[in-house]
Amino acid sequence: MVSEALAEPIVPVRRSWMAWLFVANLGLWLAIYAPIQVLLPQQAELLDKAGKEFVFGVVTGVGALVSLLVVPLIGFLSDRTTSRFGRRHPWTVGGSVVGAIGLGVLAGADSVFVMTLGWCLVQAGIGGMLAALTSAVPDRVPVVQRAQVGGLIGISQMLGTVLGAVVVTLLVSGLPAGYLTCAVIVVTGGLFFVLRTPDTQLIVKPVRPTFWISPREHPDFAWAWLGHFMINLGNAFGTLYLLFFLGDVVHHPSPEDGLLVLMVLYGVALAAGAVLFGARSDRSGRRKPYVYLASAVMALAALLLVIWPTWTAVLVASPLLGIGFGTYWAVAIALLTQVLPAASDRAKDLGVLNVANALPQVVAPLLTALILANLGGYRGLFAASALATALAAVLMSRVRSVV
Repeated sequence: MVSEALAEPIVPVRRSWMAWLFVANLGLWLAIYAPIQVLLPQQAELLDKAGKEFVFGVVTGVGALVSLLVVPLIGFLSDRTTSRFGRRHPWTVGGSVVGAIGLGVLAGADSVFVMTLGWCLVQAGIGGMLAALTSAVPDRVPVVQRAQVGGLIGISQMLGTVLGAVVVTLLVSGLPAGYLTCAVIVVTGGLFFVLRTPDTQLIVKPVRPTFWISPREHPDFAWAWLGHFMINLGNAFGTLYLLFFLGDVVHHPSPEDGLLVLMVLYGVALAAGAVLFGARSDRSGRRKPYVYLASAVMALAALLLVIWPTWTAVLVASPLLGIGFGTYWAVAIALLTQVLPAASDRAKDLGVLNVANALPQVVAPLLTALILANLGGYRGLFAASALATALAAVLMSRVRSVV
């Protein structure tokens, strides 16, 4: 029924439901971050050693632009899907399959053009899967559980990043095997979630004529979007070129191995932050104090690398960034779902919010190139990361309907 599909959830979700959502998100994030952190930089260097930064920036920037467009579109379509299999599940499965096809294209890419095409398919498919899985939170999870579930999503993102690095550096060898392994994992995760969890069927399509959400009518949504954008921009500045930073500035003897060490430290700290502060946020009903704490810790991590760009400093900054981002991600899921304008457009509106995830991936490579060339190199880049992260807290403070 329409009323059941659009009703505000009040029955707590079971641990088994959380577990399957975790598995699906784990596969999703692994399929994104294993390429971004390891495979795409390696492939860019193989195709153009002298221009590896430019190639990597073009591929990731164009792919992020595709994700920016696809996520709200798939959200809009899933809000209006009346399939007997449910509103979200068909898009979860379809997105994972398209993403896997894109990873297959990357496995055989022998030019920058084919590499870009493959990554665009990955971003389109995974973006559709992300739209469907993210909307499951306001669809199924009561407000009093959302920071806890958000914490699990944050942990899945971290673990996907770490396991992705482990898989493509230690368990399989070569770019084709790495990409194809990611493809199998993302489809498997999506299928497990769809087969093991319910999805409410929508009988009558709601009508909404536009993607536009007026900042004047919904100011809290606008401020939350801007804050979410800035914290993701700061995170992109701090992490997107980390492999190159380890090789070119820190002069680590094995940048890939160094990155793996950092991801483990980052991951453990992220899990601790997500679990500890997500539970505290749900118990207290407060969100913004934890956003402020997370922003301050993440900015401190970036500033440490401005002052002291060494391997030792990176070892300290990585867990700081992890605990900050874990805290933020747990609380952000709760806060962002509490400012959605309409139940009938949850996935579309979350898709608009997810633009704040994808857009930094478009603009960060362009801004990074300018900063590295003209504003102090990597010190300037990490300073920009700290500034963007701190500004996120200021913007989030303007949200009035959430404490």
